[in-house]
Amino acid sequence: MSKGVTAKSEDYARWYTDVITKAQLADYGPVKGTMVIRPYGFSLWESVKSAFDNRFKATGHVNAYFPLFIPKSFLSKEAEHVAGFAKECAVVTHHRLMANPDGEGLVVDPESALEEEVVVRPTSETVIWAMYKKWIQSYRDLPLLINQWVNVVRWEMRTRLFLRTTEFLWQEGHTAHATAEEAEEEAKKILEIYREVAEDVMAIPVFTGLKTDAEKFAGAEHTYCIEAMMSDCRALQAGTSHNLGQNFAKAFDVTFQTEDNREEYVYATSWGVSTRLIGAIAMVHGDDKGLRLPPRIAPHQVVVVPIGKNAEDVNSVLEYLTGTLEAVKAEGIRCYVDDRDGVTPGFKFNEWEMKGVPVRLEVGSRDMEQNVVTLVRRDSGEKIPVPKDKLGEEIPRLLDEIQKSLYSQAKTFRDEHTLTVESYDEFKTIIEETSGFVKCGWDGDPKTEAAIQEETKATIRCIPFEQNVDGLSCVYSGKPAKYQVVLGKAY
Repeated sequence: MSKGVTAKSEDYARWYTDVITKAQLADYGPVKGTMVIRPYGFSLWESVKSAFDNRFKATGHVNAYFPLFIPKSFLSKEAEHVAGFAKECAVVTHHRLMANPDGEGLVVDPESALEEEVVVRPTSETVIWAMYKKWIQSYRDLPLLINQWVNVVRWEMRTRLFLRTTEFLWQEGHTAHATAEEAEEEAKKILEIYREVAEDVMAIPVFTGLKTDAEKFAGAEHTYCIEAMMSDCRALQAGTSHNLGQNFAKAFDVTFQTEDNREEYVYATSWGVSTRLIGAIAMVHGDDKGLRLPPRIAPHQVVVVPIGKNAEDVNSVLEYLTGTLEAVKAEGIRCYVDDRDGVTPGFKFNEWEMKGVPVRLEVGSRDMEQNVVTLVRRDSGEKIPVPKDKLGEEIPRLLDEIQKSLYSQAKTFRDEHTLTVESYDEFKTIIEETSGFVKCGWDGDPKTEAAIQEETKATIRCIPFEQNVDGLSCVYSGKPAKYQVVLGKAY
């Protein structure tokens, strides 16, 4: 394993923090609970962001920006919604500092109290719907399909880099529709985009389905989700899409004139993913050497490490690769040449292994004599000699193979740790001793759901879309099952 990285088997939480910090994805910010996303981590986020953004735009969505500050009164208009966020809200009460009249430093100017306190954006439904009231008058204004990429603040008591921080980055889509059917179609369309990016781009297998009423978004009619298993067998909610019905439209009195001249409340959705996906990528694919990045989102898909005793040797290698690297880049491959002076090849190998670059391209004097290069796979460590003139063909093929391999490994792990049970004793044994996901029957009673959570700390992660409850009993009550559900302990 890389120097200074705790082994997964020794302390998983410490391993995770080591990898995030030593791979230079993020660091701790000066305010407790905040993080600094470092350039390499932000580049990874940009790759993830681009994958989503391109798909949103392809389905007719457009980007906008809404204010960071929200009048406190707005959050009072949708009672269920505010109840879900009230304890996490950061509130601005004053707008000015002044020199401390009693000593050094600055203090809040008591004369600068705001006429109305404002909340730092925990989510944007309220401010967006205040604007939608101004913009929507007729069915001709619908559908309104808006997304934004922003930061949000939720004053978390327990934090962990990327997974749960006081401030984080995310996208939040907010759409308005003329009919309930359109809103439902939108919520499920976005969920499919989330599934596609998670599985096809990030190589993370997910379960898709419906959240229970206890787990749904505050103020939503229905919440749909993608749920992923991390390599410690815990669940991570990786994305959610909400059918808000007419709740927010009624709270903010957003109506439209129908084609037959009736006045009707609009129907709404909201949906989001966040920088916690970076944490998911690390936990699903990482090993004791650091990150293993899926090629489709890796900031650098290939890193070139020239091997030589001095600058002259390195220059010879780079000259040897002249034209070859251009051919590789012409295939759309993101290629980085590490020609740093004063740093040994071994140090570079370890650093790029830590950062999870899918393929390392090594070239030394022996390779040049044989007119080859050596490709090293990050996922398996396999070393592959390849004729220099075949790189333009071989590297895309290899990257595709690595992408599929990482997904296959993650899916096999998830499936091996997803068990179907019928008895509550068996359920508790798996949850308490071996962890993982459990599929079982649920009678649909919120009291049953609450009892299971209180006794085991496991929650219903989702109600899968595909259901077959014939002859199935609730694992807790023994009553006929209304649903088959997926449960697990979560981050």
